[in-house]
Amino acid sequence: MPKIHQLSPHVANLIAAGEVVERPASAVKELLENAVDAGASKVTIEIRDGGMTFLRVTDNGCGMSAEDARTAFLRHATSKLRTEEDLAAIGTMGFRGEALAAIASVSRIDLMTKTAGSLSGVKLHLEAGQITEEAEAGCPDGTTILVRDMFFNTPARMKFMKSDTVEGSRVAAAVQMQALAHPEVAFQFLRDGKQVLSTPGTGGLQAAMYCVYGRDCAKMVSVESRWEGYTLTGYVSLPTDARPSRSLQTFFVNDRPVKSKLLIAALEEAYRNQIMVGKFPACVLHLRLPASAVDVNVHPAKTEVKFLSEKAVFDCVHYGVLGALNKKPDRPQIQFKSVGVDAHIAPVLPQSPTASAPPKGEPKASASKAEPKKEPFFRTMTAEEYKTFSAVLKDAPKPKQPAAAAAAQKIPKADNMPLREFVMLPQLHEDKPEPVSKPAEPPQPAVQTAPPKEEPVMEQTSLEMPPEIPWRMVGELYNSYIIVEQGEDAFLIDKHAAHERILFEKLKANPESISAQSLLQPIPVRLNPAAAGELLNNTALLEELGFEIEEFGENTLLLRQIPMDLSPEAAAEAVETLADDLLNGRRESKDTVRDTLLHTVACKAAIKAGWKNDEKELKAVAEAVMAREDLKYCPHGRPICVSLSKKQLEKQFKRS
Repeated sequence: MPKIHQLSPHVANLIAAGEVVERPASAVKELLENAVDAGASKVTIEIRDGGMTFLRVTDNGCGMSAEDARTAFLRHATSKLRTEEDLAAIGTMGFRGEALAAIASVSRIDLMTKTAGSLSGVKLHLEAGQITEEAEAGCPDGTTILVRDMFFNTPARMKFMKSDTVEGSRVAAAVQMQALAHPEVAFQFLRDGKQVLSTPGTGGLQAAMYCVYGRDCAKMVSVESRWEGYTLTGYVSLPTDARPSRSLQTFFVNDRPVKSKLLIAALEEAYRNQIMVGKFPACVLHLRLPASAVDVNVHPAKTEVKFLSEKAVFDCVHYGVLGALNKKPDRPQIQFKSVGVDAHIAPVLPQSPTASAPPKGEPKASASKAEPKKEPFFRTMTAEEYKTFSAVLKDAPKPKQPAAAAAAQKIPKADNMPLREFVMLPQLHEDKPEPVSKPAEPPQPAVQTAPPKEEPVMEQTSLEMPPEIPWRMVGELYNSYIIVEQGEDAFLIDKHAAHERILFEKLKANPESISAQSLLQPIPVRLNPAAAGELLNNTALLEELGFEIEEFGENTLLLRQIPMDLSPEAAAEAVETLADDLLNGRRESKDTVRDTLLHTVACKAAIKAGWKNDEKELKAVAEAVMAREDLKYCPHGRPICVSLSKKQLEKQFKRS
């Protein structure tokens, strides 16, 4: 460990603003940063009474010699800095000495420390910053600092402390922040004798996040990008998992937790047009950049930083998060509650002792909770095919060829259309039936490991199918949701949300003015003075969107031109919504205002839930959603498509 020495008065004065110990959480933060700087791989934190009467931090770092231990409590003593120039490139968490001096001046401290290879360590006792006892001690490698009776000699500061519960919660938050900042360190936190947090210290950020936030972080999207020498890693939430506040937005710059409006703006810009108004994304993001490109001395507690190139930092975060969201295919699965024996279905269940066995030909359910392993072809059979297959397999003698193959050959081809075919819509082209209307081919033997050389050629419909995994539109539910089947999955598509997103992308991709239609009879729109004035101040922008307005009397506007995609009936409502968006929305950039207006235009022009649409319209919407993975959310943040797997459905019918 570098030799600890006392700084010159000039350099000491430059860092004097960093000596802030407001409450126990502040002391914990400083002590944990010192432990990390000492190379510790395991740190244990213990508090009682919110940390006011008892606060102990134990680490297995490099430790200190007796001389360094005494020097460490002197004012502005440090092993991290030498000259004024070192302040421009701080690569450590703290300055080691100045934090200890500040904590020791307002408390009673016991210190035990030992360096690797030493036969014994040293023990110090300090009262209000003065060493009162020093002795040799037997202790493990590393450092243990016990802080008692914080602010015992400063009653004026003591009266500003909150309850033990509040102060303890703030200490817990400080420990959690360090655990997320340093996932390579194992942190253990005990509060009033009870373990509150324990991280594995394996270096994986997601493992640390799971210990801090629980299973909610499992849905978050991984972020990893580089931008002009800057590196961004971490996790962000999906737009559908947005939070009502920014409380779960956590940023680290060179492993130091910071608060930055620039980073928040860059993060939320990546979610623009994907997240609901009033909701905020959650994140744990690590930004790493050269130490000389960031100033950490802007705030006494070093929680605020100043960047040398704000644009580069903004772009790194913005495009890094945006790229992660675009790469993530997000079609949330439908979640079912576990199916039990409810009172209203109990009378129809068999009551005899033998009733629990399935009927002849039905697959027997496994007694264990684990799902049985099935061969692939079992999952492609219809219910009637499987019944016949099971019966033949049970009665068939053992032939030379595999029993499964023999049974499969005896499966009769259904003459009648299966039940699922009755819900299909009529074909667009009668001369080209969909593949699923063909009789099912016999399944391949279970022992087969490779596909046959010649695959049956499936006829293609007029729709453009994804390669190898064709899909079909089954129908529509509640005049709102398009049902699509693809392989082992079914998808429910919100036709309004999907069409709204398609229109929005179409409008947004056109940088020119939107095609408009002139009205023979202008539409009057009455607004409040602020809304009318806001629209009149944005006439050029409105013209780009296809609107032409004219002032007409007090607080009344005339619509003389509207977008082609809007009906005259919806135009007045659209303009009122636009005025409200302009008054309450973000207006710092032209693109933001334009997107806000496009939201409204796309929403008003899209097909609505409850409408009866032509089959061709529904298929066009379904085709766009199935072909493009980037169509995930409507411009307001609602999901476009949800998935339902065959396995999920079979669980509801007790088939698995």
